[in-house]
Amino acid sequence: MSDLPLTPSQRRRLEQQLRATPDAGVFRRTWAVLEAAGGRPVSEIARLLRTSRPSVYHWLEGFRSSRDLGSLEDHRGGNHPTLWTDELQALLAASLEVPPDYFGYQAVEWTAPLLREHLTFWDGTRPSLRSIRRQLHQQGYVWKRPRYVLDPDPDAEKKTPHPPRTGASVAAHGQALRG
Repeated sequence: MSDLPLTPSQRRRLEQQLRATPDAGVFRRTWAVLEAAGGRPVSEIARLLRTSRPSVYHWLEGFRSSRDLGSLEDHRGGNHPTLWTDELQALLAASLEVPPDYFGYQAVEWTAPLLREHLTFWDGTRPSLRSIRRQLHQQGYVWKRPRYVLDPDPDAEKKTPHPPRTGASVAAHGQALRG
């Protein structure tokens, strides 16, 4: 595709982005731009990247119109404001500081479904379980399975077998039997 000329500076920046990006989507789109600028046909680029030709045309047009590396990033999902307002985040943080039985729930540990019920009751919003888990991760919380520790058995001494006999106790026992 000869109508996508790149300056040496643009080519260098694209190649550097290609080496540095951890995002596979950005890698694919950057590679498509470099290959198209090198003269490779769009149909071949689409086949190599296992995508459709319209997708490649869309990536190239986005880069051609702005000549910005940011245009190769994925911008999906930004069409609606986040559910997690500062108030909802504060409510989540404050709720996690006390056990759920403090609020009258029949539980001693928080779970994602219980947090969703709690946040829905207090704020009126109903976040998804995945969203709650993501927010907990962002706030530094990790999920660990509670470990149950039983109290020691007060009758354990009565239930244990007799202590092992030492050499002296065996001799004394033998003396007692011989009489």
